Amino acid sequence: MSKQAAEHHHKAAEHHEHAARHHREAAQHHEAGNHETAAHHAHTAHGHMHHATQHSAEAAKLHTEHHGHKTKAAGQ
Repeated sequence: MSKQAAEHHHKAAEHHEHAARHHREAAQHHEAGNHETAAHHAHTAHGHMHHATQHSAEAAKLHTEHHGHKTKAAGQ
């Protein structure tokens, strides 16, 4: 379980890093007036953000499956 969760965390981090690079590219292209290229990089960054979010969610699901039974609901 922990190896699987760790892999999701690594993948989430990779996608966040890719998104950051694309956002920086988009900013440079906007500053240069290349709005179509900027939009391409912004859209690609957005896609990487979604991949990162999915991997983060999968890691959280694994954590909940392993540790969720140990918590009590409010009022119990």
